[in-house]
Amino acid sequence: MKSTFLFSAALLGATVVSSSILSRDSESGPPPSSNEQPEDPIIPLSNDTSFHFELLFTLGNTVFGAGDVNDVLAAAKAIKPGNFTSWLETFHALAEHTKTQAEDPNNAYDPVNVRDAWFAASSYYRQADFYNHANWTDPRINSFWLEQRAAFDKALAALPVPGERIQIPTDNNFTIEAIWYPAAAAADGVKQRPTLVIGNGYDAGQEDSYHSFVVPALARGWNVLTYEGPGQPTVRRNDDIGFIPDWEKVLTPVIDELLNRKGCYVDEDRLVLVGISMGGYLAARAAAFEPRIKALILNGGVWDIYEGYSGHLTPELKELLDAGKQEEFDEAVLPLLESPEVPVTLRWGLGHGLWCFKQHSPYLWLESLKDYALKDVVERIKVPVLVVDSEFEGFFAGQPEVVKDALGDKATYKFFKGTAGYHVQVGAGQEWNRYLFAWLNKILG
Repeated sequence: MKSTFLFSAALLGATVVSSSILSRDSESGPPPSSNEQPEDPIIPLSNDTSFHFELLFTLGNTVFGAGDVNDVLAAAKAIKPGNFTSWLETFHALAEHTKTQAEDPNNAYDPVNVRDAWFAASSYYRQADFYNHANWTDPRINSFWLEQRAAFDKALAALPVPGERIQIPTDNNFTIEAIWYPAAAAADGVKQRPTLVIGNGYDAGQEDSYHSFVVPALARGWNVLTYEGPGQPTVRRNDDIGFIPDWEKVLTPVIDELLNRKGCYVDEDRLVLVGISMGGYLAARAAAFEPRIKALILNGGVWDIYEGYSGHLTPELKELLDAGKQEEFDEAVLPLLESPEVPVTLRWGLGHGLWCFKQHSPYLWLESLKDYALKDVVERIKVPVLVVDSEFEGFFAGQPEVVKDALGDKATYKFFKGTAGYHVQVGAGQEWNRYLFAWLNKILG
């Protein structure tokens, strides 16, 4: 989930605190609270808060091969703030243009050309899809996704050590989608490699993780396995299933596959699980039931998803929710999906939430979130945990500290501020990865 923290305007109202960009991060905790509105530490890419964040996400990933800086800046200039159609059409046109370059036979002599062009096209197709999930019957929900997957697979095959898609069957009614990225064979003959297992959350596809995590990990000699379970982009589309709270049903088959698969040279003493955004809950929940994980990364720490969402409702809506008035609650909320007067943060957050949890009722969706909490399982987590917090973390603000306190001595708490202080360190990928791998080196060697 790249942007769930932004689903907090109008209907929702979280306050985050800004501080000087000269003080970039902290090991001890966030600054004292303030009633001041946050001041963006960078030039805004859109007058719309959600669009600004998503553009920054794509711009930040250009560092790791997700496209060109000027492509994103040109898109930012062309897109009309708050207009979903403008966003979709701008990024789709950019994706199609980049696909044409990828298919140009004059470029095909060079695998680097092939790889870079297809990764960029795939990134732009994913962004074209991003704000388009409110109407479940829109065929572009699937057609754009198939385009991004086809482009990504062409890039995947052109890597120096090609990545491999894996389908992992389960005893439940879904098949896990995964991608295996082996580290390049070392000249010293070392085969057993430290390995990251990476899962996203509310909205991002595992293909997004290639740019944010896989490129930096491969450069440092790590294997990587990314995966998707119910509610996440490919599994939601293929198996028509929304999120489930008991994420161990997803992770355990993933670890089984990884450790039993021939040619996956995994150092079992350095097997690390990563949960990104709402994946901070999913990974923590799964780690409570998976003893083979040796360290856990939660960026960020999520204690209670229901509290994170419902805690920002207006008093009137919270009263309807608490009173169990489903019909009145839904009648008040559903019209917001199509109102141009409602901020994008709310329209997208609600529309995507219903889609990825496979719920038509906002009331039932929120009620289902009561099962997504760590309080009953957190004591089962026995490994070192990195709990990440961010200055501009509006949606689950305060929850990483709760996770840290519940974990006690097992937790390392990292608070990012200033230009590295966006949700999941969007736009500051190099700083985030420097810290991440330094911490892993300290913990696992």
